[in-house]
Amino acid sequence: MKVLSAGIALASSQLTYLVERNNKVFNNNVDSSIGMLKEVENPRVGDDEVLIKIGATALNRADTLQRKGSSPPPEGASPYQDLECAGTVESVGKNVTRWTVGDEVCALLSGGGYEEKVVVPAGQVLPVPRGETFLIHGGSSGIGTFSIQIAKHQGARVFVTAGSEEKLTFCKELGADVCINYKTEDFVVRVKEETGGKGVDVILDNVGGPYFQRNLNSLNVNGRLFIIGFQGGTITEANLGCMLARCLNVQAAGRRTRSPENNALIVSEVEKNVWPAIAAGKVKPVVYKSFPLYEAAEAHRLMESSKHIGKILLIP
Repeated sequence: MKVLSAGIALASSQLTYLVERNNKVFNNNVDSSIGMLKEVENPRVGDDEVLIKIGATALNRADTLQRKGSSPPPEGASPYQDLECAGTVESVGKNVTRWTVGDEVCALLSGGGYEEKVVVPAGQVLPVPRGETFLIHGGSSGIGTFSIQIAKHQGARVFVTAGSEEKLTFCKELGADVCINYKTEDFVVRVKEETGGKGVDVILDNVGGPYFQRNLNSLNVNGRLFIIGFQGGTITEANLGCMLARCLNVQAAGRRTRSPENNALIVSEVEKNVWPAIAAGKVKPVVYKSFPLYEAAEAHRLMESSKHIGKILLIP
């Protein structure tokens, strides 16, 4: 196993380290003798430990102090530098139950981040945080502009479809990561390209019938399709085999048929999970235009034209 060992004597003000484990790179602007790669023994995994194959590590000020000899590692720790890492679990001790081989993790270290592999107490290991991938059809609508913001606030990677470059630009400014013009692109193809062929985890759909099969084709394993409208119609023909093969879930959400008790539950969940983000300024309403109540017919015409971005308001 290779490690990076840094020498002690140097002018540290001009020293630059770059440690990126996928390519095993070490750059230094002063003297190539400062650091070198060398072979060492693989670490042994204790009963309560995890062996991590390091994908990347990050520099800490303590690394430079250790290089100078003023911050030695604690007794029993790896003699090599760095205090954190991210990578993949390669082996676990017999008492470890939370982690399994192949898990993508990050960890706090007492040393050893410059190694290709490092042993860590299981309690110092965390899962790599992963947001879901979320496709929003009609990203520039009132629901769409809200969904982009709340999904980004919750850590999702957001995909949107819209019918003009103006609308896509607005969605991008709100935080959307992947913007797809449904008039010029096949969203299924683009989703697969952007997700390495896997598909997205969640789809919010207001089109209905014409998109049903394409939505199923765009979902990842255990993906969820939420239908909230039928702007394209309610009738379709679909091959449902993928639902079993990939364990897909389809759910529709209407409002008018819900009981007062169910509506109260929705309100409670919104207050608990959404209101704090609004209060903190993380999610803001997008208002396209306001009309006096007596111009409701004009407001309807605007909505049916689909030229708006965000919400249309009526003011008594």
